[in-house]
Amino acid sequence: MDDPESWQWLWLGATFVFAVGEMITPGSFMLLPFAIGALVSTLCAFANVPVAVEWIVFIGVSLVVLASLRPLANRLNKDGEDDGIGSRRLLGQDATVLRDIPGRGELGLVRVGREEWRADSTTGAPIVAGTTVRVADVRGTHVIVAATETLLPGDEARR
Repeated sequence: MDDPESWQWLWLGATFVFAVGEMITPGSFMLLPFAIGALVSTLCAFANVPVAVEWIVFIGVSLVVLASLRPLANRLNKDGEDDGIGSRRLLGQDATVLRDIPGRGELGLVRVGREEWRADSTTGAPIVAGTTVRVADVRGTHVIVAATETLLPGDEARR
């Protein structure tokens, strides 16, 4: 295995395996540093550098690339605000009641951001127009909301 020519192909194979592994595994830059290290070692092998030096180059380049990509990988993997997918993104959002929600399973109308949704109350209690509510659930084509402020039926100032 000390034949320098066989190491050329071993390093090239390792480069391929690490690169393909990086592409098919979830996560950020886990195998890429080793693919780059193996690629540089492949170039060294084709330049007829001794095998021991190729190993030192592989380890050194892999560690340097790993250390330099870690901050980027951490930023990409950082758990940020999860907006959800589809209508689930509405969960926890504030909304304004546009048309009274009568309760008892009858639907009113709310505005969440720029969208208007049919809405029902979480408690089944009526909610009057103008009240600020929070989306608690999404069921099919309507949202279930909970009042975050109480507006009395005769309170015209907030309508």
